Amino acid sequence: MSCKRKEKAVVVSQEQIAGDICSMWIQTEEIGGLAVPGQFLSIYTDDKSKLLPRPISLCEIDQEKKQLRAVYRVTGKGTGTEQFSHLRPGDTVDILGPLGNGFPMEPGTGKEVLLIGGGIGVPPMLELAKQLEARKQLVMGYRDEQFLTEEFQENGTLYIATEDGSAGTRGNVMDAIAANRLSADVIYACGPAPMLRAVKKHAEENDILCYLSMEERMACGIGACLACVCRSVEIDAHSQVHNKRVCKDGPVFLSTEVEI
Repeated sequence: MSCKRKEKAVVVSQEQIAGDICSMWIQTEEIGGLAVPGQFLSIYTDDKSKLLPRPISLCEIDQEKKQLRAVYRVTGKGTGTEQFSHLRPGDTVDILGPLGNGFPMEPGTGKEVLLIGGGIGVPPMLELAKQLEARKQLVMGYRDEQFLTEEFQENGTLYIATEDGSAGTRGNVMDAIAANRLSADVIYACGPAPMLRAVKKHAEENDILCYLSMEERMACGIGACLACVCRSVEIDAHSQVHNKRVCKDGPVFLSTEVEI
């Protein structure tokens, strides 16, 4: 359960780390000291025509300094993420967080774990890799240009998959897992739906405990609007249908809880 706050955070740094990928560190008053791996922020723009915030996953958390790192993709001109990319040190930005649940750490502690990230699902795996005390195999999938690879190499054994074959295994994360004959007791994954579907199938076929962080378009970010539901196995107590709210009940789910 998140103890969400709304704050005006101060930008500490901003840099472009790949073609359309930016990294921003922000200084918070409280949120940075409360956040855990797998949670996200709602970040607001100054553009009054954009009433809804943009959900951005947490890449790194410095609880002592109460600083947070958001690594995000700029999705086009005039978008909220494009506006975030122009923020500079000393600028302020309104944020709400920490939101959602995080990755459960206890099931993977001391075990052989696979941390799997794909696309913009790569950044939230970094803080988990840093905090999880386990034998970590990190499988990260990219379209072409890689990012955060040095940080991942410092926190586990890194395997890379690229669609164009420019690094690591040509193909997707499942191709890299097969090529390197990787196995695990527990899987943690974040990425697009086709990737999560394949990871869920792999986990079920091999009887592996698996946690999935779902990516969905969000509106309110706090579970009120039902804009980001995913299909669940059980009936949700809130909506009384086979739905789970990704922003509120997730974004992390046990793989057997959801249908993809």
